[in-house]
Amino acid sequence: MKIGYLGPKGTFTEMAARGLYQKGEFLPYRTIPSCMDAVATEEIDLAIVPIENAIEGTVNLTLDYLIHKQRLPIVAGITVPIVQHLLVHPSNEQLKNIEKVVSHPHAIAQCHDFLQTQLPEAEWEYMNSTAAAAEYVAEHPDLSVAAIANELAAKEYGLQINHSDIHDYSHNRTSFVVLRKQAYQMKIDGPTHVEDKTTLMVTLPSDFSGALHQVLSAFAWRKLNLTKIESRPTKTGLGNYFFIIDVQGTMDEVLIPGVISELEALGCGVDILGSYPCFSLAYSKANA
Repeated sequence: MKIGYLGPKGTFTEMAARGLYQKGEFLPYRTIPSCMDAVATEEIDLAIVPIENAIEGTVNLTLDYLIHKQRLPIVAGITVPIVQHLLVHPSNEQLKNIEKVVSHPHAIAQCHDFLQTQLPEAEWEYMNSTAAAAEYVAEHPDLSVAAIANELAAKEYGLQINHSDIHDYSHNRTSFVVLRKQAYQMKIDGPTHVEDKTTLMVTLPSDFSGALHQVLSAFAWRKLNLTKIESRPTKTGLGNYFFIIDVQGTMDEVLIPGVISELEALGCGVDILGSYPCFSLAYSKANA
């Protein structure tokens, strides 16, 4: 089995991939779209990409590409704890020598307090991933640069941890989704199963007053618990939005189909993005 993830080696996405699957060929991709495209063309069997961070919110690139470019079914999800470190080349161990910090925009935002207090004069530069930042530092030993990344990246690229646990919030987590070309669920052993989820995309009719209220009521009177509701632009005109709704539980034969039928009767468009199990790498480690 070929498993693609947002690379290069050493990303949190690789941690998620290896946490979910014990066997397989793990292939890093430089961007989220290229990873998803590889599934669509059957270059790989699975793609694992980030979908939401507890601090920074939804990874819009993943969601928008999934909706507008590659409509791939979600077959699983996993949550990984985000522990960030300041990594430097072994030849540049002094914090005072660091002139630039590189990392993914979310990682830099997650370590804002540390950067402001410890490196207030350092320049920030954004990279495609935290591992790409670590790779950059490893390849430029002559520069006074540090990366924000995880321990896996430090080991992968031979860097030293200058400062540990520099993230602002100790309970930060990122959720990842597993995408396949067909909605076929494989058995997953290892991480702890924490819940099941069904993700729907709902487009409201433009001429129906109070449509969002009616949508939520369709779930409420059936006592279906919504764990997330988020609006995103349809990209068809200003003020046009669709809603991503996460429902606790898997697709059944009565309740969720009943919701879909009721929403379609209201003139809403409804697409099922996936009905899948969710796992937690953090929970699994804590109970190992």
